[in-house]
Amino acid sequence: MTESQPAQPTRRTGLARRVLPAVGLALLAPWVAEYLMGSHSVRDLPLIVFLVPMYGGGALLVREVSRRAGRGWPTILLLGLAYGVIEAGLLDQSLFNPDYSGLDFQSVAPIPGLRVSAYFTLLFVAGHAIWSIGVPIAIVESLVPDRATTPWLRTPGLVVAALLYLGGGAIIYTELRSTESFQASTLQSTVAAVAALALVVAAFTVPHRHAPGAEAPHRPSRPAIRAPEHRLPVLLLALVVSRLLWMPENWLGVGITATLLAGTTWLVLRWSASPQWSQGHRLALAGGALLVHAWDGFHLHPWRAISPGEELASDILFTLAAITLLLVTIRRVRRHRRRVEESPSLLAAG
Repeated sequence: MTESQPAQPTRRTGLARRVLPAVGLALLAPWVAEYLMGSHSVRDLPLIVFLVPMYGGGALLVREVSRRAGRGWPTILLLGLAYGVIEAGLLDQSLFNPDYSGLDFQSVAPIPGLRVSAYFTLLFVAGHAIWSIGVPIAIVESLVPDRATTPWLRTPGLVVAALLYLGGGAIIYTELRSTESFQASTLQSTVAAVAALALVVAAFTVPHRHAPGAEAPHRPSRPAIRAPEHRLPVLLLALVVSRLLWMPENWLGVGITATLLAGTTWLVLRWSASPQWSQGHRLALAGGALLVHAWDGFHLHPWRAISPGEELASDILFTLAAITLLLVTIRRVRRHRRRVEESPSLLAAG
């Protein structure tokens, strides 16, 4: 049977093709955000079911809404920033709590009147956009490159994702309000809500270059702009920038971090306007950020005390899992690219 004469998929197969990537994203988002960075150990893996609703539901909601609207990565990342503001500012309120889990996140580069740190606000919000939303979506889309830009969920599934996110957020808010005994001020909550709303509006007003349901093959490109021919420079950029985000904890660090993020955004937007930009380049960006997150896990400690041996074993196992996931994803992208080269009619699906 040739590819020009594909077998007719059964209803069950079609459902699996749509639902499995969604389930994978719902599980990967909390694992990358919390476990890979060292906040939880292998012993805490069963607890991921309590994190899936907020992290997984949020990532699914961002991805599905963006793809249904025919939009691409600028929209996904702006919605990721909104997700970060909502989580850190309105749900767990770590941005405003002066003693969040016994840690001080307010005194570094404080913003007068808001009792919030510009330094940690930038790191928390950008961190969620990159590692809670962007990296998991990029990896799962790369695992299914023929469905990378198409919606995975129908309307009932989208409703489930929204309810998961809302329910998970309510659980986190209620639990932490009880355990932390803290409530942000009206001013702080209002500023966070307005900032999140502004980011959502920006996500759907920012110009985008592709037609609904398609990316590079159908978008206007500027041939004079060339993306790196090989993926290595993109991977190195992601590694370096992700590592350098943790600058000195002062206003100088805020300025350097903001400049790094702005410069990287400009460069990637410029590269992505090139006809050479591909799914492989996007995976290289996500892969570099994922590996740095795994490295950071060796320096951060879990939320509850465990033995040094168990902590090290968890970090090693999670890092090996991340590397394995990347290798499998790279193989899938390469296999799809070969199929596209052999059959140009498949290009629109990649």
